[in-house]
Amino acid sequence: MVRGQYGEGSVGGRRVPGYRQEPNVAPESITETFAAFKFYVDNWRWAGVPFYLRSGKRMPRRVTEIAIQFKQAPLAFFGSEATAGLGPNVLALRIQPDEGIALKFGTKVPGPTAQIRSVTMDFRYGALFGGEPPEAYERLQLDCMLGDSTLFARSDEVESAWELITKILAGWSARPPVGFPNYEAGTWGPEEADTFMEKDGRAWRKP
Repeated sequence: MVRGQYGEGSVGGRRVPGYRQEPNVAPESITETFAAFKFYVDNWRWAGVPFYLRSGKRMPRRVTEIAIQFKQAPLAFFGSEATAGLGPNVLALRIQPDEGIALKFGTKVPGPTAQIRSVTMDFRYGALFGGEPPEAYERLQLDCMLGDSTLFARSDEVESAWELITKILAGWSARPPVGFPNYEAGTWGPEEADTFMEKDGRAWRKP
């Protein structure tokens, strides 16, 4: 896991202060504003499948998405030359903003030769239905008034999540960070987060 705190930088062409310069924040604060994790689920179904999570403040833009990257096939059906540079298939679920689903996969380019290129099927709620969908909390507030708990997390789910995170926070408290701030506002986090992924031969998605 990697943690970070943003310093001064630029977001949307506007200069912004570092976290320690924000109102009511201690000048030597070690509060994290960025975290990246790798988790594993200890069961037979998900054995060996890494789950990478990244979250932070003062990023270049606000985006929440879930990306499922499929394994590369062990054998290239069309040969290595036809698939050179072809990336893995990816199913991306855009939670907010610009809600939708995108599927990236390889397809054969029409013609007499075998050449495979990545294409994307992209569905966006705004483009199909028009208008801006309600904010997430607007929907939850309405459901609360209607007594509909479908979209709310159950108490045992919340407790399980906090049981995991509490152990991480306890470990961080025992080892105060050094070198804060370690990334500029308006970037996608500290360099250590990129190195964290590179060790696994991977890279973060470009939102």
